[in-house]
Amino acid sequence: MIIIIKNKDTLLIDDFKFRCSIGKKGFSKKKREGDFTTPKGIFEFGDIYYRSDKVKKPLSKLRSIPIKKNMGWCDDPKSKFYNKLIKIKKNLNMSYEKLYRKDNKYDYLILIKYNYKKKIKFKGSAIFLHLTKNYSSTKGCIVLSKKDFLILVKLIKKNTKIKIN
Repeated sequence: MIIIIKNKDTLLIDDFKFRCSIGKKGFSKKKREGDFTTPKGIFEFGDIYYRSDKVKKPLSKLRSIPIKKNMGWCDDPKSKFYNKLIKIKKNLNMSYEKLYRKDNKYDYLILIKYNYKKKIKFKGSAIFLHLTKNYSSTKGCIVLSKKDFLILVKLIKKNTKIKIN
């Protein structure tokens, strides 16, 4: 099964068509850290992360992990933890995306395995499929409404891929 990001505002899977948003500067085959583009290509999905204090565990065949207050995603190309889940500590000397947020954007998120297995420094990190309320453009992630996200995760299987045009 393949999910297709058809254009900057349409995600397709089976017979479903969802409204979405992507990076502020569109798609790129040459994604760079902080360039506000969504990477082009075909990618696997990682785990689903969710805020168990705010939402229910999603119904999905993917592994679901509750987000804790000390969870972050390293977006620092100089770190050995680049593009990995990390524990946030007091004197952490690296840049990261905090997963436990006050807004609802990361109440549910799925890792898109871009630049993940064989990481290349500065090629981009923390590319997620996550929530939005207003469909404003992102730093490179793909966003859906909560209702659409919950439908999508029911359809995804472990071998489902996402094709970003």
